[in-house]
Amino acid sequence: MQQLSSAPILSTQRLELRGPERSDLAEFTRFMTSAPSMEAQGETVSAERAWFAFLAGIGHWHWYGFGFFVVVERETGQPVGRVGLIKHAGWPEVELAWHLFEGAEGKGFATEAALAVKNWARADLGIDRLHSYIHIGNTRSQAVAKRLGARTDGTRAPHEPEAEIWEHAAERD
Repeated sequence: MQQLSSAPILSTQRLELRGPERSDLAEFTRFMTSAPSMEAQGETVSAERAWFAFLAGIGHWHWYGFGFFVVVERETGQPVGRVGLIKHAGWPEVELAWHLFEGAEGKGFATEAALAVKNWARADLGIDRLHSYIHIGNTRSQAVAKRLGARTDGTRAPHEPEAEIWEHAAERD
């Protein structure tokens, strides 16, 4: 596989988190253009925009030294989503974000992968301040944030008015 990023490989009990590969583009595009979770929030995009988003994700690794990991279920070898750190232009803080592909929800993958990324960010990058910007109607992501120790006071994200700012606890998990 051709390395597209400097992403390390993180391992958990059930998952392997790795950098994006060219072969991930098709599943990512399907997710971005038609996943029910994206449709529910009105966030689906065209295939062309998905391609640009995929490249922006790779660019995050080159620009910041962090980005989205592709989350692979060890047992099946199949990608089940993306979890990582992002900081787009104009965003106030680094975001810990997660997106699970259709059929992977409800299995604890987002929490397991996000915890690994959160600990990696602190141990290897020295990033102690992480936020998640979660749409006010996205109760599943809010539940993941709570399991990760994040809290919100209801403040909205300046770059996304329909999202609340969830702050992750500074102590190690």
